[in-house]
Amino acid sequence: MPSVQDIDLAGLPKVELHLHIEGTLEPELIFELAERNKMRLRWANVGELVSRYRFGSLQDFLDLYYDNICVLREEADFYDLTKAYLARAAADHVRHTEIFFDLQAHTSRGVALEAVLGGVTSALEAGAREHGVTSGLILSFLRDRPAEEAMELLTRVLHLGAPIIGIGLDSSELGNPPSKFRSVFEYARASGLRCVAHAGEEGPPEYVQEALDVLGVARIDHGNRSIEDEVLVERLVADEVPLTLCPLSNVMLGVVRRLADHPVANMLERGLLVTINSDDPAYFGGYIGENYRQLIGTFDLDRTTVARLAKNAVSAAFIDGTRRSGLLEEVGCWEAGERES
Repeated sequence: MPSVQDIDLAGLPKVELHLHIEGTLEPELIFELAERNKMRLRWANVGELVSRYRFGSLQDFLDLYYDNICVLREEADFYDLTKAYLARAAADHVRHTEIFFDLQAHTSRGVALEAVLGGVTSALEAGAREHGVTSGLILSFLRDRPAEEAMELLTRVLHLGAPIIGIGLDSSELGNPPSKFRSVFEYARASGLRCVAHAGEEGPPEYVQEALDVLGVARIDHGNRSIEDEVLVERLVADEVPLTLCPLSNVMLGVVRRLADHPVANMLERGLLVTINSDDPAYFGGYIGENYRQLIGTFDLDRTTVARLAKNAVSAAFIDGTRRSGLLEEVGCWEAGERES
């Protein structure tokens, strides 16, 4: 069985489908933006801040996450945040990315909707020109806030003609079932948007079923606990529903105790369409390449399996047939080249 050193992982064309742009806010940029915006942080330096990156639960992480994003105030801040992620993504040979952004986390503290959208979208356009990384933007709603607020915000975004490709659902899962947002997702689908939702990370398999049946989602973000329900697993396999797994995130948040306990290998064996992503990489120990690298080292994944994971992500992406065919060909060439080496 090859080791991670035997696989040209850096050259593997990758697609990332579960990435919160606010979760790419590196500690150094937090301090840089705080200085630029004349804000005083609770942390004396980067080292003190990073020492807090130990989380016992999703809520522990969210508390720090929302605290840190307060440095994002102006359009230039969102531009610099997104530009920095795209540079890292390009270095990881990411060819396409679909990015979540938590608009409510900004508008609720007085940041202009236009500043968020302007900064992020301008950086995505620049990333396509400079790095060849194509992208899609997904407006993700905070499930612990009222559905009425989400509907009002979605209406405003659509009225502005913002270039979003879909909507999602994230934040505190427990006690906030997908069905709470039925009307929001119905409106989004009627407006031609694609729908995804976080489900089955901390919440039960029933939340995955609700996301499919009530919200009509095309992908499940996380979905780890789907494996607990045999009927659900059979449905996900039969319908080829993609799961956007985030292994290092799951370890850092205590969803699994260690990477070796992650269900990814079992899911692959069962025929589930799983993809590998980084979630909030500035907090969870690595971007997408590091997630692949640690999975290969932990589970002794062979080249064919790594290529399968990459192809799954291409298949699950919200892209047209021409782009999909091109990316699948790139992955196929990588796989063939590895086999010959």
